Amino acid sequence: MKISIESNNAEEMTFTLTGASVPFANLIRRYAINSVPVFAISEVAIYENNSSFFDEYITHRLGLIPLSTPSKAKEGEEVTLMLDASGPGVIYAESLKSTDKNIMPLHPKMPIIKLLDEQNIRMECKAVLAPGKVHARHQPGMISYEISGDQFKFKIESYGQMRADEILKKALAKIKESAEKVESSLEE
Repeated sequence: MKISIESNNAEEMTFTLTGASVPFANLIRRYAINSVPVFAISEVAIYENNSSFFDEYITHRLGLIPLSTPSKAKEGEEVTLMLDASGPGVIYAESLKSTDKNIMPLHPKMPIIKLLDEQNIRMECKAVLAPGKVHARHQPGMISYEISGDQFKFKIESYGQMRADEILKKALAKIKESAEKVESSLEE
């Protein structure tokens, strides 16, 4: 089995995998999507919302904001982000104030909601480091491949929480960890 990297930058990586089977190529793709954890807002406590938007609409939008994910963070780790804003005006992701300076919205100018005069929102958001198998908001990016003869041409597009090559490295580490668990259970 051999991996040949064709291009690699923070947002995108392309590589060719040779000497592997279709199930193994799909294993890499699925682990990259479902097993590499990233931070995402998963719970929101709403203290005030007198806007015309339903609470659920705003919390859904908050859950879709990509958050930075430090490489040393541990799965299950939590951080709180506060949102306290008043209209009139557009409220952007930069209005979220994190209790951890290393975990913040990746796109500060991503709009959350437009408030009119005398409208206010005040919310406490809990972001959790979890894998994509918990919820799609925790997926680190898009991973696809096409079969060309006996080769698999992969493309990894990061959503920004981590580099594209880091997604691949973490997915391969998770595959190895899972294989070792199976192997040790066979020895018992």
